[in-house]
Formats: sequence, structure tokens, C-alpha cells
Amino acid sequence: MTPATLLATGLATGLAAEKKSAEVTDWAARVGWLVGLALFVALVYWLMREGWKWRGTLQGDLPELPTAPDDPGPARLGMSGRYHGSTTAGQWLDRIVAHGLGTRSRVELTLTDAGLDVVRPGATDFFIPREALREAVLGKGIAGKVLTEGGLLVVTWAHGERLIDSGFRSDHAAEHTDWADAINSMINKTETEGAR
Repeated sequence: MTPATLLATGLATGLAAEKKSAEVTDWAARVGWLVGLALFVALVYWLMREGWKWRGTLQGDLPELPTAPDDPGPARLGMSGRYHGSTTAGQWLDRIVAHGLGTRSRVELTLTDAGLDVVRPGATDFFIPREALREAVLGKGIAGKVLTEGGLLVVTWAHGERLIDSGFRSDHAAEHTDWADAINSMINKTETEGAR
């Protein structure tokens, strides 16, 4: 045999020796990893839920939410959209969860001379009396929701000892400016009447 033949035979033998069957899957290890991952996800979910409940306990000094009067008067404006939550005024990441204010939902807003009626299917409805309204601005974010500039109607109102920002987004974002103007003019009119 020539050296080239010996080399070719050696390579072929080496390649044949390297071929072996695929390793058997270790199902016990895989199942263990999956169970461990499921337990970790459950733990994180439980911690988040406990944190939400703890935040509600810390905000326990917040009085019950006002309800709409029997006769609020004729509607000045109406809007359908989404309620994105409430925060401490000026602190857009400090979510308020007490009395269901942290629950996102669909919303039907009605502005009357008596105030702002917030009807939320599947969540707690509330009413913001005219005297409690402080300001309405167009914003871009509130706790957990960031939109384009002017994509959110943020209404500042007083409840108990606290100033609260509540974020609403209309199904038709062009309505936001009309709402902010109407609420602010109502606030200015209330302040003018109170100064007399």
C-alpha cells in the first residue's frame, strides 16, 4: 500500500468511528426545568398581585368615590373611549389603585354643569363634582400607558386631601382639545363665581 492509500483508509476509518447514535433525550431534566420555570412565573405573578394589594392598603385613607347626582343636568359633552388609570397629580408613575381607580376599562364620559360623570362598564363608576375639578390638559402618558403627544386627556381633580390625575383616551382623539377647553372654561367660571 502506498502512503496515500494508507492515509485515505485511515481517514475513512476515523470518520466511521466518529459516527454514533444521537443522544437519548433526558426527559426528567426537561420536565424539571419546565416545572421550575412554571413555579418562577407563578411566584412573580403572586408578588405582583401582593404588591397591588399592598398599594391599595397604603392608599386606604382615600375616601369613597362620589357618585353622580340624581339630576346632573343636561350633557354639555359626551365621549366614549378608554380609562387608563389615575395617579397622584404631577407624578405620572404613582398609580392609585384604591377603590378601583387603578383598573383600566372602557369609559363613557359625560360633562354636565354638575361635573364629570365617569361610567365604566365592568369597573367602579365615579363622579367628579364641578368644584373638585382643577385642570384638564392633553398629555402623552400616565402610569403604564404612553401615547403620542396629546393622545391622552388628563383631568386633575381633588378628592379628600389628594389631587388626582385621571387619564382618558377618546375613540376619536380629535375630541381631546374640545374636552380640555370645556373643562378648563368650567373651572374658570367656578373660580370667578367663587371669588364674588
